[in-house]
Amino acid sequence: MTVKEYIESNKERFLEELFDLIRIPSISSDSKHKQDMYRAAEYWKKTLIDAGADKAEVMETEGHPVTYGEKIIDPSLPTILVYAHMDVMPVDPVDLWDTDPFEPVIKDGKIWARGADDDKGQGFMHAKAFEYMVKTNTLPCNVKFMIEGEEEIGSPSLGKFCEENKQMLKADVILVSDTTMISPEVPAITTGLRGLAYWQVEVTGPNRDLHSGLFGGAVANPINELCILISKCTNDKNEITIPGFYDKVLVANNKERELLNKRPYNEDEYKKSIAVDQLQGEEGYTTIERTGIRPSFDVCGIWGGFSGEGAKTVLPSKAYAKLSCRLVPDQNHKEIAKLLEDYLIRIAPKSVKVKVEELHGGQAYVCPIDHPAYLAAEKALNDTIGTLPVPVRSGGSIPIIATFEEILGIKSLLMGFGLESDAIHSPNENFPLHNFYKGIETIPLFYKYFTEENVSRR
Repeated sequence: MTVKEYIESNKERFLEELFDLIRIPSISSDSKHKQDMYRAAEYWKKTLIDAGADKAEVMETEGHPVTYGEKIIDPSLPTILVYAHMDVMPVDPVDLWDTDPFEPVIKDGKIWARGADDDKGQGFMHAKAFEYMVKTNTLPCNVKFMIEGEEEIGSPSLGKFCEENKQMLKADVILVSDTTMISPEVPAITTGLRGLAYWQVEVTGPNRDLHSGLFGGAVANPINELCILISKCTNDKNEITIPGFYDKVLVANNKERELLNKRPYNEDEYKKSIAVDQLQGEEGYTTIERTGIRPSFDVCGIWGGFSGEGAKTVLPSKAYAKLSCRLVPDQNHKEIAKLLEDYLIRIAPKSVKVKVEELHGGQAYVCPIDHPAYLAAEKALNDTIGTLPVPVRSGGSIPIIATFEEILGIKSLLMGFGLESDAIHSPNENFPLHNFYKGIETIPLFYKYFTEENVSRR
């Protein structure tokens, strides 16, 4: 039976099983959903056992659990370690969803729900592709699964989990589907990810909220001062002004930039898709370069004082902001975190106190296009989609990917089937059925070609 025939015979069951997983509100950032994380972990355990794993278990970490499974057919053959995550982002603002975020529906050829793409839908493709290979006795190599529950909060426990289980996780490559294609007709392999540094900044002025009439003009307003501090982190060329920030940036050469800009891109469509009239970014770089090979600085949230209905003339005691930087090779997120903290404290006026807390971070990652896993994915995607994939540098971050290489010594292959229009992390997240099935069709070919590539190089 071909994989297409298997998908056609089982597609309704595949969706029913995926929908049961999606219905579990496994929001890792919310302590109210701690038990839901265990429900999701147990569901993945059952899924892997039913698909044909020799064993699967829910394993504890210092945070949320990890589901591990494996099928070893011959220790002398290559081993693929599949990584995915069971946790999802919060659904707020709920009123912007057209449907219940945890009750998946099919509309316009897409699955609509939180986690439909990121990463329950994409992760489930691997379970069903594995099931097909086991049921049809076509699995060409060993396979291990590591499904974690903390990716959306920076995977704080997974590094230690990997340290403690190096032998169990030993493999030749890590296969990940948590990225996007350029379009349904143009596949992509993500060869690079930006790193991340993320902080919360607290600015304190007076010891209590004050009357803005009696004290305004004489006492520093923490919100005003926070805005000034943030404004001093970039200049009019949209360059980041934190001293030392660019010291270790790996600058792409002209040839690399030329290849990068061959990626299909229409600026008018890009602007239209996000409803902006003009783009903005670091001077001297294209949009593709700004979001792939250059770092960035953003304010992710800012608050303080009174924000309720009506007016309240208050000079607040405190102001807060959440800041993030996307990083590139060879920037170290811990070094960058310290640079920002030192800079903000140094330039702050004596009229306020500044506290900077690093919430999480991760390193950038690059996979060469001559790696056996890349070559295998290239062949597989060309077979199923009919077009050679484009190597892309993603602007996003999956911090644990660089950690895998550091701890386990294994490269990761990022072969995603999502689309930018899937609205991950946003209301009305969705995932095209076409892409879901195409992923299941492509993954067995990756196993086949990777095994052949690996064996031929031994």
